[in-house]
Amino acid sequence: MASGEGSSQVDVFDVRKVRRLVELMKEHELAEIDLKQADQRIRLRRGQDPMILAGGAAAPTRPPTEAAPQAVSESEPPPADASGDAGMAYITSPMVGTFYSSSSPEAGPFVKTGDQVGADTVVCIVEAMKVFNEIPAECSGKIVAMLVENGDAVEFGQKLFKVEAN
Repeated sequence: MASGEGSSQVDVFDVRKVRRLVELMKEHELAEIDLKQADQRIRLRRGQDPMILAGGAAAPTRPPTEAAPQAVSESEPPPADASGDAGMAYITSPMVGTFYSSSSPEAGPFVKTGDQVGADTVVCIVEAMKVFNEIPAECSGKIVAMLVENGDAVEFGQKLFKVEAN
């Protein structure tokens, strides 16, 4: 079969290749990989930032100039248009993925409405590319609402929990 498109192009966003790059990053303790071929680019980072794919991938994407995602803390007031949200903070998703409220189907949820959380309290897991990422609260207070359901697809920056800040 001949391709009417001209040259055959290698898909740099192939999940197997991305997984292999992640494995190499772990193996060699690399903080970042940035590869470019023609008009395609892939950039992966480890550490404070979640894994990032840039350049048209259908996976977690964001412009490289954007600040690292953070939950709103009690020192950062919510937007002015958020009526009735004074003293509230939100725990947001740092990546695109699937939200899980517990570590396994048999286990209870990490947190429930009414629970007190601290900055380091794990509140959920977001699965991205078969990697299960524990998400810390990054703020202190009482969970007043769960804004997503177990198994829901979540977006970067999407609000997951509403917290009454201490």
